[in-house]
Amino acid sequence: MYDVAAAAGVSHQTVSRVVNGSPQVRPETVDRVRRAMTRLGYRPSGTARNLAVRRTRSLGVVSFMGPLFGPMSMLLSIEAAARRSGYAAQIVSAHGLDAGQVGAVLEEVLRRDVEGVAVIAPTDGQARMVDGLRAQLPVVAVEGRLGEDVPFVASDNEAGGRLVAEHLLECGHRTVAHVSGPTDWGEARQRTAGWADRLIAAGVQPGPVWVGDWSPEAGYRAGLELLEHPRWEEVGAVFAANDSMALGLMAALHRSGVEVPARVSVIGYDNTPESGWLQPALSTVEQQFDAVGAAAVERLVSLLEGGDGAAELLIPPRLVSRSSVSRHGRG
Repeated sequence: MYDVAAAAGVSHQTVSRVVNGSPQVRPETVDRVRRAMTRLGYRPSGTARNLAVRRTRSLGVVSFMGPLFGPMSMLLSIEAAARRSGYAAQIVSAHGLDAGQVGAVLEEVLRRDVEGVAVIAPTDGQARMVDGLRAQLPVVAVEGRLGEDVPFVASDNEAGGRLVAEHLLECGHRTVAHVSGPTDWGEARQRTAGWADRLIAAGVQPGPVWVGDWSPEAGYRAGLELLEHPRWEEVGAVFAANDSMALGLMAALHRSGVEVPARVSVIGYDNTPESGWLQPALSTVEQQFDAVGAAAVERLVSLLEGGDGAAELLIPPRLVSRSSVSRHGRG
């Protein structure tokens, strides 16, 4: 800064005012300072500026998930929203760690001098692992609740399950099987609940349910077991709780000579990039990850500025109708 000041023939305080956009500097002086900055390759230090105001402008993001489409999309959306808000995102992954190791990871988050933390902990056990973090920093929970007193932002998974059921009912299906996600995931339970409640409200009994682990292999196994199920002949549609399991399910049906959607309709969840390129193209439910990430950062920044962060916000998903669901339902 002193070198820029000398090159431009001004004081270092004037350079500081130009860097910070002060309106108190004459336009011709601003131009002279900026030309000197360009000539010398000077870039203002964000770290130094933050130290001066005793702020790090850094947010922690703790994620427990590996390369699953939903959690990874959520992680990227939070990072982008933080950057738009003028904060750096310090991302720490606790995927595959036991409770003792998670404690070390959380200590690492605190050592990075973050001002607040967004936690993506979708399972019940993961939520318990980070319970102590909220006593030390402002925390916002994303997708998995961390307690009634912690602000919570998520996609509305129950609404997504209802969208699936409504779509299949409108297409004439009356016996709908389900491949759910793991039962310790709140998202999985909510999608199943929304699906089942909407069917029951329409006077339709939910069909058989298999519990998967979000993988194509789980969907494939469920598809083979479905073909051996006593009620197979009644089943006209299957709701898979994510697109990966829907892909495995469709592979099992195809290998067994069962046509989708001529014999059975299939619908997934997430709208992964490849879902529209399957044959047939997969009907699914799309989550608004960008909106969830932006809302999570907005609430965390609100907490940092003395607000309450709002208690809960659920972002509605949308149905994406494609050719894997027949509009002439059977069963």
